[in-house]
Amino acid sequence: MTDNNSSSKEVRLDKWLWAARFYKTRSLARQMIDGGKVDYNGVKAKPSRTVEVGAIVKVLQGNVRKEVEILKISDVRGPATVAATLYKETEESVKNREKQLEQIKMNALLAPHPDEKPNKKERRALLNIKYGNN
Repeated sequence: MTDNNSSSKEVRLDKWLWAARFYKTRSLARQMIDGGKVDYNGVKAKPSRTVEVGAIVKVLQGNVRKEVEILKISDVRGPATVAATLYKETEESVKNREKQLEQIKMNALLAPHPDEKPNKKERRALLNIKYGNN
């Protein structure tokens, strides 16, 4: 990241999310914003929204929702170590994320997992049970 990425520069929300490595592409960041998966200061945002230092952004990544405060503004996607300096996750968000991950692990333990994959005959039997085919 160079000096031309100072905090006085205006950067779009979708570009900042991409630069901060929340999403792999700008188009994916745009889709998540349009889909209502990203809030900017508690309000549904548009991809063209200009970001400001100190703003609170709620982002959905996979099954986990994060709440971060913008510390720096950049429109350049750099290394992950540099991207991590652009924001700080709130304490409440860290606690909620840990709870969510713990629940996901517990659900995985409760779900039945077979020791091996079913063979062709067993797959057909399962499909018959599921869809009622004869």
